[in-house]
Amino acid sequence: MRPSAYAGFEGTVGRTIAASQSWWPPRPTPPEGAPNVVIMLADDLGFADLGCYGSEVETPRLDRLAAEGLRYTNFHVTPMCSPTRAALLTGRNSHAVGVGWVAHADPGFPGYAMELASNVPTMAEILRDAGYATMMVGKWHLSKDTALSPFQRMHSWPVQRGFDRYFGFLGPFTNLHMPNELMEDNARIEIDRYPDGYYFTDDATDRAIRMIREQKAASPRQPFFLYFAHGAPHAPLHAKPDDIAKYRGVFDAGWDAVREARYRRQLELGVIPEGTALAPRSQERGYEVQPWDELNPRERTLFARYEELYAAMVDNIDQNFGRLMDALDQLGERDNTIVIFTSDNGASREGETSGTSEYLAAFARAAANIDRDYANLDLLGGPQSWPHYPRGWAMAGNTPFRLYKSTAHAGGHQVPFIISWPKGIGGGGERRGQYAHVTDILPTILELAGAEAPPEPGDDSLPQPAGTSFARSLEDGSAASQHREQLYEMVGNRGYYRDGWSAVALHQRGEPYSDEEWELHDLREDPTELHDLAAEHPEKLRELAEAWEQAALDNQVFPLDDHSGLKQLLRPPGDALMAEPLTIYPGTPTLERTRSLMLTERRSFTVASRFHYEAGDEGVICAHGGQGGGYVLYVEGGEVCFLYNAYSNLSELAGGALSEGDLEVVFEFTALPRNRGAVELRVNGESRGVIEGLVQLHPLAPFEGIDIGIDRRSPVSWELYERHGPFPYSGRLTSVTYTPGELAPDAPALSINEIRARALRFD
Repeated sequence: MRPSAYAGFEGTVGRTIAASQSWWPPRPTPPEGAPNVVIMLADDLGFADLGCYGSEVETPRLDRLAAEGLRYTNFHVTPMCSPTRAALLTGRNSHAVGVGWVAHADPGFPGYAMELASNVPTMAEILRDAGYATMMVGKWHLSKDTALSPFQRMHSWPVQRGFDRYFGFLGPFTNLHMPNELMEDNARIEIDRYPDGYYFTDDATDRAIRMIREQKAASPRQPFFLYFAHGAPHAPLHAKPDDIAKYRGVFDAGWDAVREARYRRQLELGVIPEGTALAPRSQERGYEVQPWDELNPRERTLFARYEELYAAMVDNIDQNFGRLMDALDQLGERDNTIVIFTSDNGASREGETSGTSEYLAAFARAAANIDRDYANLDLLGGPQSWPHYPRGWAMAGNTPFRLYKSTAHAGGHQVPFIISWPKGIGGGGERRGQYAHVTDILPTILELAGAEAPPEPGDDSLPQPAGTSFARSLEDGSAASQHREQLYEMVGNRGYYRDGWSAVALHQRGEPYSDEEWELHDLREDPTELHDLAAEHPEKLRELAEAWEQAALDNQVFPLDDHSGLKQLLRPPGDALMAEPLTIYPGTPTLERTRSLMLTERRSFTVASRFHYEAGDEGVICAHGGQGGGYVLYVEGGEVCFLYNAYSNLSELAGGALSEGDLEVVFEFTALPRNRGAVELRVNGESRGVIEGLVQLHPLAPFEGIDIGIDRRSPVSWELYERHGPFPYSGRLTSVTYTPGELAPDAPALSINEIRARALRFD
């Protein structure tokens, strides 16, 4: 029998409209009075970095949120950014949904796919299906690097994962004064030059307010979900001049004194239990912090300046949070909005012992350069710098706990958590000490909003939810914690929590995994993990270590990171296509960052530019990177010039006068051993000079993609930018061709088998 063309239609169809009965498919409808939801996630903010958690940094608007709502003092996330974002949005353990580490390269293992599993619903998808408008601003960082170019598969981008609207950046961090990319929904925003005074946190807040106003004008009764994922205070420590000036001199006493003062305030505020001991200055191998009074005067001046920048960033977050709350008040929406503020992990030790004015150099394991950094003192925090603080300030940020971001000790994952809902939550200003975890946020929001998660399939096709609602504790401060056990793992550092007990292991790079690494702590008596009870309670340690092993198997944690570098080197076969020759033509937007790096990273490469020159023509022919490192080929005053920016160390080659007509200008970079290289510049086959002794840029620099005919956004050369701005070429540019060459003689990718063999010795 032929199926009816009206199958599924629940009205009646006669020959005419008058003789027919209309029917409309039901639309998702949230419960009457369902609250709006705002989740604000700071980036690398430590437990002690807000005023209401003991900091001297002024955060009056967030302090007010805490006074009106609730502060959780035993709230935990994962020890790293992407995994926390995955756990927040799915309510499941991060490895189980494919994001066990920072979302960069995909090494080919289920727990490290570096993007959210497509069959796992996100908070945005669930709330949208429940009738919410969904919007996001800020940092995404839940897509693998090779999936960030337009017209590739965008299945892991925000709009494809449940957000109606999106504004922000997809990668790990950005230049807050001159972002390397900005996205609106699924499209890159084309920007040649940012206006003077631009600052991303301000812009993201403007966009969030605009989205909310637009949504409420279009559909006043519909609740919204806003996920605001800050790029701050993650490095680079970029801040606005007035905010920096506010903290001048505040940190001159140093990290030891600041930490002691924060600890005392925390006890007074009650955000740590009475009797909590302050962890001693970090002395764990590889994580040591030098006493402040042992630093020389120049180091103290420089290191205090770094923390002034960080404080200015936190202060600015607070200012913009206040603007967002004011907008909700203006719309009459504040009382019925659940607002959550938290952080993605503890404060970061990536600045290591001395900090840096060139954050991207730290990823290349460049040696500390105090002379360079001190010389840049007055530039720090501005668009010409890429600073990060020394890990002594991370220690202070994580007061009173041990260690930092990336570790399974509390300093890596115990963070501030504030929740407010004037219409639905009482107990203004109270504290809650129940253990709670980032995976608990989703089920809690669904319970408060009266929304339901899709039914679990009842088989193994989806990882099990890890979170449990803490809604009961919102009203009842004595309610028992519903989250009784939790797995932790990050770059081999391991932890397992169960009913107040914690087993934790700090793994040392290049050493075998061993049961001897485990410590045992009773967090009810020892929240700062100072007293190892492993020898006193071996059976409890064995119980928790075995529980960790089983949970690791169940959640796709294996294989563990052996610190060999293999995780970063193993890539899908298709990635090799990105290292094939590429010709770029005028009018092409900036080539995406990772797509650009694949043409040049740790290898020789040749760049051939074809253009027509007539007297008076000037401008950039090709540029790759920005103030954090890169190179630029340009024509000025009738001469061709090549400039190489190795983390602010500039090398320039004047290629001499150009003759009129069609030209081919080639620069050839030769990758040499020990991270060095040389560049030769040729015009129509004639050598115009060589620069030797250059530092290879990798793994994250150049951080901006390739431009031809212009140097957009952050410039490779600040002096050139001051003279000409983005400096578009005024003549006729035909094309620029990148031809990747051989890998550097000591590039790790050439030695994967050898690296694997070395690592197996520790298996």
